[in-house]
Amino acid sequence: AAPMQRAILAGDAETGITIMRMDKGLDTGPVLAETRTPMAADETAETLHDRLSDMGAKLMTETLASYAAGRIEPVPQPEQGVCYAAKLDRGEARLDWSLPAADLARRVRALNPWPGVWFEHGGERIKVLAAGAAAVPDGLPPGTVIDGDLSVATGKGALRLYRLQRPGRSAQPTDAFLCGFPMPAGTRLGGEA
Repeated sequence: AAPMQRAILAGDAETGITIMRMDKGLDTGPVLAETRTPMAADETAETLHDRLSDMGAKLMTETLASYAAGRIEPVPQPEQGVCYAAKLDRGEARLDWSLPAADLARRVRALNPWPGVWFEHGGERIKVLAAGAAAVPDGLPPGTVIDGDLSVATGKGALRLYRLQRPGRSAQPTDAFLCGFPMPAGTRLGGEA
């Protein structure tokens, strides 16, 4: 139900498009064609969707013409190594600061634009639109703001928040966001599941 997002969440190095002939099972028909592509370190679900849409349209056009002409022999899918990309759940969008920063950074990218990730602070649900993992000494309680650049301690490392959005407001880069909604070092942020 969410293969692009699950690929990003898993930290996969590549993904791709498969054209297959449908049968009674869920995505179990024989393969007619496939193509692979590396995933960039900053790939979001939105950018990946757009890229794969273009690749898929091109591959579909090429495949249908070749299949109709009898130049493609369908290949059964292997039964081993199959995994299911579970449907996204809104509960996955709430940041759990006890997780490693690298996992949280992938979550921000994978759930962008929908459902988007968030944490609570000051009675508001703050969306995180862009973030990255940062190597910092461990030891601070997860959810603690480390510095004026809005690096937040996690279960391992820190998550540096680059772009945020308050309810009913425009998205802002961190420096502009902090001008109207300060979170000095030592602030504890909500969001643990």
